[in-house]
This record gives sequence, structure tokens and C-alpha cells, in this order.
Amino acid sequence: MAMTRPGLEKMMTPEPASLEMPQQDTIFAPASGAGVAGISVIRLSGPASDMVVSRLTQKALPPLRRATLRELRDEAGGLIDQAIVLRFAAGASYTGESSAEFHCHGGRAVVAAVLDVLAGQAGCRLAEPGEFTHRAFEAGRLDLAEIEALGDLLSAETELQRRQAVRGVSGALHRQAEAWRADLLRAAALIEATIDWADEDVPEAVGPEVAELLAGVRAGISRELSLSDGAERLREGFEVAILGAPNAGKSSLFNALAGREAAITSVRPGTTRDVLELRYDLAGLPVVFLDTAGLREADDEIEAIGIARATERAQAAALRLFLRSADAPPPAVEAALWQPGDLRIWTKADLGSGPGDIAISCLHGDGIGKLLERMKTDLAAQACGEGLVGHRRQRQALEDANDALVRAENALETAEAETIAEDLRAAFRGLERLIGKVGVEDVLGAVFAAFCLGK
Repeated sequence: MAMTRPGLEKMMTPEPASLEMPQQDTIFAPASGAGVAGISVIRLSGPASDMVVSRLTQKALPPLRRATLRELRDEAGGLIDQAIVLRFAAGASYTGESSAEFHCHGGRAVVAAVLDVLAGQAGCRLAEPGEFTHRAFEAGRLDLAEIEALGDLLSAETELQRRQAVRGVSGALHRQAEAWRADLLRAAALIEATIDWADEDVPEAVGPEVAELLAGVRAGISRELSLSDGAERLREGFEVAILGAPNAGKSSLFNALAGREAAITSVRPGTTRDVLELRYDLAGLPVVFLDTAGLREADDEIEAIGIARATERAQAAALRLFLRSADAPPPAVEAALWQPGDLRIWTKADLGSGPGDIAISCLHGDGIGKLLERMKTDLAAQACGEGLVGHRRQRQALEDANDALVRAENALETAEAETIAEDLRAAFRGLERLIGKVGVEDVLGAVFAAFCLGK
């Protein structure tokens, strides 16, 4: 006997995928980096792809998915370059459309000539940022969570960031969401059965099984939410603020970490006026060191602005290093900025010892390795685990699903089945938003705009 309630039918039946992509422009863009290289890849996608390949090569189309050497020629028949040509059929390409790639020599003039010829083809235009990936999304080749992970992979700077992004690109979050969805479908079916067949031969004691299913899903969601802060920190990077009174050695430490004169050092107080940033790979952890203005009563308006910016960034940082030395005692504001886990660093140790968690000498490099090792341990603890949810949008969707499940659990003992069913539908909507099945139009523009032209 089939279920008849429209709410459950909608939950159990996915939206049918379109079998035909709408007719639209054929887009093209470089898919490799700018500048001179041995090979440059130019990507083409859309209904005119095969026609364009035929016109540029002036030969029969090469076989699908077989790298074939072809001469590329302009409209007058002039030779542009020899290139490897690859064709992909609709439904079996990155975008889901008929696509092609030209692997040509990487000189700027060669790439420019190929792009000029492509721009002159009927129905062809240069792609917008992220448009290839947008079309892959529309064709169902990628979900929104996988696209966000792809963006993370393209911007990954450290090994740990790469590993986290690869898990997302491989569809780990999608598979987990589908597993939760399957359990919720079973729970929803049990609840809906008590509504539709209240007078028929339906088991009455569905509550225990429903409660077990909801508890299992909520435990999995709660685990991901508990790991999401660390995953987001790892994705965005850990800011470490270097703080202290003027002449405490902040810029000297900043330069020692950079391995160059990245910041001006001077015995004159107030030399650093703005927040300087240094991106650093700390054993796979992405760290941004912040060299800040000396904390003191400012002598002028510009220095005061620098101190205000330093204080604001320091409060939001993952870790604060408070520097002090014999000639630069801790400023009074240090107590207000201090947070558990912060470190006190005694600088200029070559001139004598003093109180602090770690003593360093930027002149000789003493203690800096020990400081980095301590920071690695402390920051790794903040990024512990292998969470799949590293974006605020994803976390909000999971939080909404979790809230709906809490309501459903509470309602099992007291509420009508219709109320529980509605809470389960709300949980489904949260999971669907997580992977981009519904309610994503307001975020698509921001997501795809972060991509490069050839992606």
C-alpha cells in the first residue's frame, strides 16, 4: 500500500534532473595560470564546442577523450600553434555540456591569439568567474558543498588545508548527509504511517524506533557541529597577534619569522602604525602573524588609530603573543586582552633572562624554534579532528536541522504525529540546504564569484 501524504512523497522523491541543458552561450577561458609556461590550457564548454574545434583545426573532429595533436588556425587559415585537443561529450564532462580543451604552448602571444579567435566565433564569449563550475552545478555534476570544497582546494596553502578540501571535493559531506537523510526517511515513514492508517493494521509502538533513529542522526550532526569551529579555523587560517609595548621586539620577531626585513625596526617608539601580516605554513597549519602597533598612550592621532586596529585584531585572533623585555615592561592593557592559552614571551634573551613562558633572542635566533613548536601544539588542538563542515553557511544549515530534530524528539512524548512530521520536514530542508538542493539562489553568486575564469 503506497503512502499518500504529499509531505512524505516530496521528501522521498528527489527533483527529476533535466536531461537536456538549455541552449546557451558557449564559454571559454584559460584554465591554467597566467604568465609564461610550457603549456597553457584553454577550456571551452557549450553547444558550439564541436563546431569551434572543427573551425580552429580545419579537420575532422578528433575522437572523444583522446588527446590528439592538431594545428590551430585563424579565420584566414594562418597557423596559430600546434596543440593537443581533447573533446568531451555532453553528460561526460566537468560542466555536463559538450566541452573541449586546447593544450597549446604557454607563451602570452599564443594564448592571446587563441583567445582572440575564440572570441570571434558565433555564440562564444569569455566565461565569467566560476561559470564553468556554475554550469556543473546546474547539470547536477557537483553539489554546493562540493563546490565550496573545490574553492577551498584551489586556495589551499598548506598540506592540512589540502587534505580537508580533498575530503569535501570527494563528496564526503554529501555522503554523510545522504546517510542522515535515509535514517530520517525511515523515521518519517513510521510517523506518517500512524497518521494515514490510524484505523488499519499499523504497529502502534513506533516511538522507540523513531527515537533511536533521531538520536543517531542528531549525534552525528552534533559531532560535526563540534568540529566545525576547528575546520573553519583550518580553512581560513589562524591569526596570531604579536603584542607588547613599543620596542618590546615585535617587529624583530616578525622579521625573524619572515626571514627578511618585512617590518621597519627602530628604537623610536611608534614606528609600526598599521597591522602587518605574514602568512606562514606551521607544519601544515595556516598561520597569519600580525605585527601590531606598540600598546601605549598614543602621541598622535595616526598612532592612536594603529593601536585601535591592533587591539581589535588581537581580540579576534586565535592566539596572542605578549612580548616583554627588560626595557619594555608589559603595558597596562595587556590584562584586558589576555585570553586563556595566550603566551608571554621574554625577548632580547641575549641581554639577560626574565619572566615568561618562553625566552627568545631575535638577534641570535635562540628560542624561536621552541616558540613555533609550542604554537603548533596549541593551534593544532584548536583544529583537532577531521570535521567536514568548514563554512558558516554549512554550519547554519546543520544547526537548523539539529534544532528541528530536537523539537521532534521533545514532541515524541507529548505532541501529535502531525507536529513531529512537520519537524522532520524542517530537518530535511536543513540537510537539503547543506548540499545545495534548495534555497541556494541567494548564495550562488558569492560562491561562484570567488572562482577564477577557467573554473
